[in-house]
Amino acid sequence: MPTLLELQRAVYRGLVAGEHGPCAAHVVADGIAGEGRLSVYRNTFIANLTTALRLVYPAIHRLVGAPFFESAARLFIEAQPPQSAWLDEYGGGFPEFLAGFAPAASLPYLPGVARLERAVNTSLHAADAAPLDLSRLASIDPADHDHIAFVPHPSVGFVTADYPADAIWRAVLSQVDAAIAAVDLAAGPAWLLVERCATGIEVMRLTEPEWRFAAELCTSRPLQEAIEAAPEIDAASVLAGHLAAGRFIRFELR
Repeated sequence: MPTLLELQRAVYRGLVAGEHGPCAAHVVADGIAGEGRLSVYRNTFIANLTTALRLVYPAIHRLVGAPFFESAARLFIEAQPPQSAWLDEYGGGFPEFLAGFAPAASLPYLPGVARLERAVNTSLHAADAAPLDLSRLASIDPADHDHIAFVPHPSVGFVTADYPADAIWRAVLSQVDAAIAAVDLAAGPAWLLVERCATGIEVMRLTEPEWRFAAELCTSRPLQEAIEAAPEIDAASVLAGHLAAGRFIRFELR
């Protein structure tokens, strides 16, 4: 007789990989054989996780169609099963899975669109936080300005893509044929900032230096280091725009 831990692990392997044999003999049949009962649970497990992925990646689902998406999702689930019960956060590795998924090789823009959808979902479910009180910055000694490190709002995220992922995403979700036909795949690469505003999720395209500067700021690097990472831009003006938009919630002196 296996221990409880061994039985739990066997059930887990049955759900994730379909290996029902090790634990089927310990399942009470009651009209349905043990393997049949485990198959019902496995099918429900796969279906629920596939739905969770579809909700996070609706544009990918529409781009490839339901049969392709469900096949890819099943393989992804087997390779990367959930590590928590919070399904809203499941599927973080799906964009990179698609990047290495041979049947999707003819659609090289899929990983970029998936990264954007992941960032949108993360932004949507991010915690609320009050923006930085700008009056606090006024009290900082000018000699310490270079050492200011900003903490971004939880909803702010950054995405890079080799193709115009934002244009593809908007066109596909609009379901307007003219918008889809107008997408120029040669219009990439794209450097995108994602954030949640009062009106909803916003996806903003930046220049590469602006993106680099903003990304440095939002990893809480000291201001001077962020400026040095993007010397091409007017850092003061761009920073003022981020502050006015409420993209930071506090700061520290490093």
